[in-house]
Amino acid sequence: MNAQNDSLRHHCGVAGFFNQEGENIPERLFYSLFSLQHRGQESAGIAYKKDGHLVVYKDLGMVSGVLSRYLAEQRVSTVGIGHVRYSTRGGNRLENAQPILVSCNKGEIALAHNGNLSNARELRSLLESEGSIFQSSSDSEIILHLLARSRQTLFYDALKETLGLLRGAFSMILIHNATLYTVRDPSGFRPLFIGFKGTTVAVASETCALEVHGIQDSREVQPGELITTDHEGTRAELFNREGTPGRCVFELIYFARPDSRIFNQSVHLTRKKTGAALARCDNVTADIVVPVPDSGSNAALGYAEASGIPMEYGLTRNHYVGRSFIMPNTSERELAVRMKLHPVKEAIKGKRIVLIDDSLVRGTTSKILVKLLKEAGAREVHLRLCAPEIKWPCYFGIDIPTRKELISNTMTPEEIARFIGADSLMFLPLEELKGCLDDPGGYCYACFNGQYPVPVETE
Repeated sequence: MNAQNDSLRHHCGVAGFFNQEGENIPERLFYSLFSLQHRGQESAGIAYKKDGHLVVYKDLGMVSGVLSRYLAEQRVSTVGIGHVRYSTRGGNRLENAQPILVSCNKGEIALAHNGNLSNARELRSLLESEGSIFQSSSDSEIILHLLARSRQTLFYDALKETLGLLRGAFSMILIHNATLYTVRDPSGFRPLFIGFKGTTVAVASETCALEVHGIQDSREVQPGELITTDHEGTRAELFNREGTPGRCVFELIYFARPDSRIFNQSVHLTRKKTGAALARCDNVTADIVVPVPDSGSNAALGYAEASGIPMEYGLTRNHYVGRSFIMPNTSERELAVRMKLHPVKEAIKGKRIVLIDDSLVRGTTSKILVKLLKEAGAREVHLRLCAPEIKWPCYFGIDIPTRKELISNTMTPEEIARFIGADSLMFLPLEELKGCLDDPGGYCYACFNGQYPVPVETE
């Protein structure tokens, strides 16, 4: 468990660059990965072409600490990829950090993968039975084993064959023979974008990681699309046209940066819509709306505008406390929350508060927050969540606990409110959430209703 809080964690973010004329690719990757730091704070790494070979550098830690060395001097290259990671399947160990670089019968291959394979256990068991030896517990390594074992002589054909064996979420980029390959799974679980500026082709998990370089000409990589970028240009092909749509709705609720645009929607405006939808469902009497920073800030704006209740920054956040700050037991966990979030007594004393957050997993952090607000003088605290009740685990790249650990499987909303000490609690109904989306039929809601877009291997 992430003991600093019990919020959801997403798997990772990826970035890639190609420029046949050559440029400082590692520096480019640094700034894109820095822009994607919110997607993973356990490890960071890059792989790029150097003197005719692929090289990789990665370590545990955040981008500024691991990769700042690449800002010190020019390292001209034509192609490179990068990765930031949280662990879902596979622990927080250096061997699970990415990109993964291998040398095999197909040559040198570097891979950066965002997502989880829902048939990873089946594929790993098959490969091990045929003699494969794994160096990590990450399911991303499975993809490289399948590539190496393919009987196809051309790498492109081997890649297409491998993609046909995969199920689940795999937005990923690869390098082979100075060629950049960009892939998104047929369901489109995780976002992925490709952009163009001059002779540079860039790929990233979110538009913010392209715009940091001034790249405005970009498009979403389509579900089931395979894009090849080399000295001859950029070519795209749909390797699978029949995927069940499964875009992760939590990308819009919580994961993506508010200034990004993913799944053809503004993240900021979508979160405002969820807050407004909450307000329309609510009849609570309150004095102020307080967001849990930063996850509830945009939705709180929407709630305040729709309800007419003024928004107040009653909690302030210490941005120097990272998400991976580990505190193992209950008392230390409360200290971790107190180190990160601080009540503004003058704003909340004597007030009836609507507290806005993105979601509720175990309830441990919410319990501490309600306690902090009431200690600071809040008269009432009414917790409002911008997501429905989470009742099912995710197999597509989100760190959601087992069903028995999810508080909504053991308590009603009224019981949860009593458990966390809130005066009331309300989740955003699923149909209201769908009403905030331009294409509600194209999303995965499995963590709310247990209806998975593709078959999964249950734990």
